[in-house]
Amino acid sequence: MSTSQQTDPLIGRLVDGRYRVRARIARGGMATVYVATDLRLERRVALKVMHGHLSDDTVFQGRFIQEARAAARLADPHVVNVFDQGQDGELAYLVMEYLPGITMRELLREQRRLTIPQTITIMDAVLSGLAAAHRAGIVHRDVKPENVLLAEDGRIKIGDFGLARATTANTATGQMLLGTIAYLAPELVTRGTADARSDIYALGIMLYEMLVGEQPYKGEQPMQIAYQHATDSVPRPSAKNPGVPEQFDELVMWATEREPDDRPTDARVMLERLREIEKDLGVFPHVVRTVAPGVTRDEDTYDSGEMTKVMPGTFTAPTVTDASDNATRLRTRTRRNSVKGGWLITLVLLLAGLAAGAGWWFGSGPGSLVAVTDVSGKSIEEATALLAEQSLVAVAGQDHSRDVPTGQAIGTDPPAGARVDKDSEITVVISLGPASHDLPEMSGVSVDAATATLAEFFITPSGDPTTYFTDAADGTVIGARITPPGGGEAVDCTTGCTALEGSTVAFDVSLGPIPDVVGETVDTATSTLKGVELESSVVEEFSSDVDKGIVIGIGENEGNFRPGDTVTLIVSKGPQLFEVPSVVGMSRDAAKSALDDAGFRHSYSGLWDAWPDGFTKVTSQDPEAGDMRARGTTITLQLTVTG
Repeated sequence: MSTSQQTDPLIGRLVDGRYRVRARIARGGMATVYVATDLRLERRVALKVMHGHLSDDTVFQGRFIQEARAAARLADPHVVNVFDQGQDGELAYLVMEYLPGITMRELLREQRRLTIPQTITIMDAVLSGLAAAHRAGIVHRDVKPENVLLAEDGRIKIGDFGLARATTANTATGQMLLGTIAYLAPELVTRGTADARSDIYALGIMLYEMLVGEQPYKGEQPMQIAYQHATDSVPRPSAKNPGVPEQFDELVMWATEREPDDRPTDARVMLERLREIEKDLGVFPHVVRTVAPGVTRDEDTYDSGEMTKVMPGTFTAPTVTDASDNATRLRTRTRRNSVKGGWLITLVLLLAGLAAGAGWWFGSGPGSLVAVTDVSGKSIEEATALLAEQSLVAVAGQDHSRDVPTGQAIGTDPPAGARVDKDSEITVVISLGPASHDLPEMSGVSVDAATATLAEFFITPSGDPTTYFTDAADGTVIGARITPPGGGEAVDCTTGCTALEGSTVAFDVSLGPIPDVVGETVDTATSTLKGVELESSVVEEFSSDVDKGIVIGIGENEGNFRPGDTVTLIVSKGPQLFEVPSVVGMSRDAAKSALDDAGFRHSYSGLWDAWPDGFTKVTSQDPEAGDMRARGTTITLQLTVTG
């Protein structure tokens, strides 16, 4: 068992009380795949475990769950079955059928290009599996040789539905995408949209690679390859390999038309054309019988260090195993008798072939390959040294990452664990840290809409918004402050700003205006304010216009009110009262002057204005002197003539 296998903490672990992890068989950018034993059903399964640093990322979690749901909807012999999906503590996992064997990428790496029978056998199976997906309304979106599995027993299946029906296009930048961009349809490059015809384009590129031994477009940067997909036409495979039949030239050209409307509408249409070609050429897919139901292996004898190995270069499609009739058996016996004499020659030739094969294996075949070491988290200098120990040449690449600190390696291309020739160039993708984005103005936007907009830039709220009573509409943003990843000084982003992915945002949100309580009684106003989580206090003022006990207005506050604050209610005490002065015994004009000075009005019979003031005297008044009345109250006077 390798050191990496020994140090992997999951080896030997019992996941979710059911799946005993036996050995690691593959590692990718999103997850690691192990072979495990399902103790409940006593069968061997493949356990796909999401990387721990992605378990809190809702985007990757969504893709992981989507893979389970998309594959589980399909019941087709050419699609990898997904049995289960779950969570064990921090561990998110999928349970899939275990298919010991190789991927088509490994087969292409060793054979360079495939024979026509191999090509037909693999394409017929892949198209059948994708036809089932398209029929179910599922777009795979990541068709490539790495996702085509060639089992030891001859079964051919397509897997990895992690991007199936994703809502955003797979258009991230960086060296990590070189493998996927090679199969990217033009509409994904130019418009970011995909449907079943995008899978057809990827199949056309893959078919070209199977027939020719290389991809049609090459470039050092992903954008160079993407540009060729968007502007160039895929050449005929026969231009590179004259042995390719014309029918396959036409199939490749049809599948890789730049305009989606000019391609086959889905995998079923392309499969029908492939089967017409099979009839024309007289070459048909080889069929294999699967293991009979009920046949199981003894899992107790399984040793992770004794996993069956497959020599990629020796892959051949299995032959048909239909039962023979009597005539066939008779011919077989006759042929057996005729070749008995040559078995010694055959044995000698076989031994010679084995010796030559061993020399090829260790000289230029898979035995000469080295596995790319995992340099994740290392600096470019450390990664260069580690790869040099394996006789590999490090080439620096860059990409943004929200999870890997700036200056550390995100991964490699080819990925860790891939087997490559010595002295191969390995791109070490160094993190540039989170990408930055220009954010739009958020003032006046609903908090839900603002949250959704920022989520597209991987910016999340730091907590519940702070709410205020303002003249702005209820639920709209009145302030937004962005804090960079890892902390730091918050930046006002209410009217827009530039921010990094992984930042957090604190929103200020309007609750609308404070309820209008002017003209209400104190009890009613208090109850109304309590209904919106505002406390109240009372300050009384005299008012000649508002009845006693009625709210005149509310007191001012420094800034806007928040729930829990106390609002001051200004309540009317009614008009202010003053003492009525005594004017009895005064002359008419003297009494009038005294009442005017005190702020009261006066009233008497108009006949008294004809008398000289010196002959008049006030004998009584109403209200009486000393009574409390509001200013402006009329005092009625009774007068008499003096002697």
